[in-house]
Amino acid sequence: MKLSAVKQSFLDALNSEYDGEEVLSFFYQLIEEFLKEQRFVLHLKPDFEIDDNEALKFEMALKDLKSHLPIQYILGYSEFVSLRFKVTESVLIPRPETEDLICYLDSYLKKREVYRILDIGTGSGCIGISLKHKFPRAQVSLMDVSNEALKIANENAKINNLEVELLQEDVLKATSLKSSYDLIVSNPPYVRNLEKEAMKPNVLNHEPHLALFVSDEDPLLFYRKIAMLAKDHLNLGGLLCFEINEAFGKEIVALLEDLKYKQIELINDRFGKNRIVSAIR
Repeated sequence: MKLSAVKQSFLDALNSEYDGEEVLSFFYQLIEEFLKEQRFVLHLKPDFEIDDNEALKFEMALKDLKSHLPIQYILGYSEFVSLRFKVTESVLIPRPETEDLICYLDSYLKKREVYRILDIGTGSGCIGISLKHKFPRAQVSLMDVSNEALKIANENAKINNLEVELLQEDVLKATSLKSSYDLIVSNPPYVRNLEKEAMKPNVLNHEPHLALFVSDEDPLLFYRKIAMLAKDHLNLGGLLCFEINEAFGKEIVALLEDLKYKQIELINDRFGKNRIVSAIR
């Protein structure tokens, strides 16, 4: 079967679901993954042929894309700050906004000695593992309520040849943390249930709701609990840092002020939205 025919079938089948450039991006990524060829192989070899097994892989991927399964779950991985992370439907797909969180922490931590880092609600481990990669001398602990998520995080640490500690615990039920830390960072569930209607089906129907959603009645639940725990488990001068729902930047700043944190910052992401809050104990 000609690869050019597969390309046309993708464009025909998906043009009502996705933007044309997005469809081509999916197709090119699948070429790299399934065929181990350069994504622009058709420009060099217009008559490039694939065998029946390869054609079946593209056929199954097309079916998944039509059901709005994210391309990262089809590929089985996602790229994040130059590292590769395995992803399944047990964990969220790392977002560009979270890369902005890593950039902020990288700039901040380069100026300080950081020995112990805790990533709460780690999911795929993308935050904690990226920080371990940037600061290899730090001891990094990854906490999550989900055993399945921690299995993926552990695989991602091994994929990237890094050693981290895994902690399975529900932070909402925790009365203390295992140790004291120089940095506690979290990207907790922050999407309100009322926001579901505005979400794309690839997120709403496939990514884990446990890691996404929080009640409409108490959207700051996780921030409040983590900030209270951090008061007793951050070393003096240690940093608490959150990724946040853009709608609650001022409220989270006020919460941290009430808990007597210092040097509180509200930082925009690359899209100009309130996305990061940091504070010093």
